Amino acid sequence: MVAVLPKIGVLPRAGGPVRWFEAPRIMYSHTLNAYDHGTSIIVDLTTFPAPFHPGGRGSGGPGATGSPSLDRWTIDLTQARLHTSRLDDRPQEYPRLNESFVTRRHRYGYSAAAADMFLAYESINGVPPDRTFTNALIKHDLRRGTSETHHFPREAAASEPVFVPTAHPTTEDDGYAITYVHNPHRGASDLVILSTQDFTTEPLARIHLPNPVPLGFHGNWIPDA
Repeated sequence: MVAVLPKIGVLPRAGGPVRWFEAPRIMYSHTLNAYDHGTSIIVDLTTFPAPFHPGGRGSGGPGATGSPSLDRWTIDLTQARLHTSRLDDRPQEYPRLNESFVTRRHRYGYSAAAADMFLAYESINGVPPDRTFTNALIKHDLRRGTSETHHFPREAAASEPVFVPTAHPTTEDDGYAITYVHNPHRGASDLVILSTQDFTTEPLARIHLPNPVPLGFHGNWIPDA
């Protein structure tokens, strides 16, 4: 039996043949961003360890063998190699950024801390219970290699953060992080707005929604909609 190595393809924007690079044996989850850096391509993303079981592990839904972390892939076009590094080994998912920096070099990223995220992939029919997410958001400063954490109440559960810039931003992180947070006391969700430049302090606003919003539900900010 011949082992098939995983590969990632790079297609030039102007067209041309695809170049293939050997990739690590992981389950790709979500991309934070990707951009050109000299003769390399930088890809920041969340990954699960392999093997990942799309058919489940006896639960009826997909199954993972571990929790997701934030990684960086450096695709060296000159040396024809892909290098991997770990940006943050805490379990986390749904990384987002200031979307005006998509395909450009970014400094900041935001993600949902998910200490038991892998349990969501062992649940019946792939529907995660609220406890599969922890109660925090993480702001990453990838230039300094530091982070800040905003903790919600112990029994709350935070989902994907969406970045919203201020009307006239002066820096990359001049804006707000908006997320759905499950409120177990109401049995419904709150839409919580944080200052991304004062990330660890109390929320700027908390909007009580009449119903729960499923955790991990993706969202986007559309101004003037």
